[in-house]
Amino acid sequence: MNRQGEFEHRLRTALQQYARALATNLGRVTEFAGDAGDESSRMDLTWITGRVALGGGIWTAEHMAEISRTGITHIIDMQIEFDDTPLAEPFGIDVLWNPTDDDFQPKEPELFQRGVEFALQALEREDAKVFIHCAAGVHRAAMMTLALLCSQGWELEEAMQTISSKRPVVDFAEVYINSVERFLQQQVKAAN
Repeated sequence: MNRQGEFEHRLRTALQQYARALATNLGRVTEFAGDAGDESSRMDLTWITGRVALGGGIWTAEHMAEISRTGITHIIDMQIEFDDTPLAEPFGIDVLWNPTDDDFQPKEPELFQRGVEFALQALEREDAKVFIHCAAGVHRAAMMTLALLCSQGWELEEAMQTISSKRPVVDFAEVYINSVERFLQQQVKAAN
């Protein structure tokens, strides 16, 4: 393995361990897709609704195979670090790579618009399931999931509470909540 590959492997492992440690410390275990076995090799995924899941990075073909076995048909990849598209192609899973920095800076409404349009179009199909993820499933994927649920008619607080209760490792940073609220306000203005 070259130095870049070794670095990426260590980063993935560290992020997965971080997400699991947070879940464990909060007294809840994150749900994992896949079969029994070595927990470190299973995909980090939490179902928020029956058709929308939130989680951490996919990173490998084995994890993408697990994603496929869950019935997920569409992925919103919020990582700036890694584009899932080449991994998803053999499984026929549609990917929106919506690269976003987890820099605690305001996010533009267009970022949410791309993700929400992709997800809503996917969910028009009765068999579709959407997986929204970033590296650890703590910030970026959570804010996109929040934007999606609110675009489907959920109240902001109810959506935040549902997401947090199902995936306790989520951290709704105020700047990200404000960014989602600006997006929702823009949606209301556009509808009128």
